[in-house]
Amino acid sequence: MMRVYKNIIIGLLLLMHIQATAASGVDFSYPDLDGKLHRLSDYRGKWVVVNYWATWCPPCLEELPELEVFHNSHKDRDALVLGLNMEDIEVGRLRAFVREHSLSYPVLQVGGRPEEVLGAVPGLPTTFLVTPDGEVVARQIGFIDGKSIESFIANYKNAGGENP
Repeated sequence: MMRVYKNIIIGLLLLMHIQATAASGVDFSYPDLDGKLHRLSDYRGKWVVVNYWATWCPPCLEELPELEVFHNSHKDRDALVLGLNMEDIEVGRLRAFVREHSLSYPVLQVGGRPEEVLGAVPGLPTTFLVTPDGEVVARQIGFIDGKSIESFIANYKNAGGENP
């Protein structure tokens, strides 16, 4: 019953259209664990799930496998995940953590105070969904799962939104 309630809440929050912070063509640039810069605009043409997280955050750890499955299911087609790590952690420790949790999506180091280009990050995890055109269309504060992301994208397309 708790899982059903949790999924309803997640769905309602994810479906919240955040027009106040939505801006076409938003962009940021952060290094990955090898020092390579990734820009949000590098991924135009695909949906981008931007997930702010930290290694010490229990709900973040719970959603990592969900985001990994979503990323692997979509990366070669229509969507991908960018994990933005929000802590001041030594790159070697973060690299070991990523390897231990078998994360294949890009993990970028943003530190403890990221620019809030996409919108406010009031707590962790916070996830933004960006259309293939670079428009922020949703924000989820708290746990998110792959099925909710897929449902939002499908509903957005069916409602006349972006249809890449």
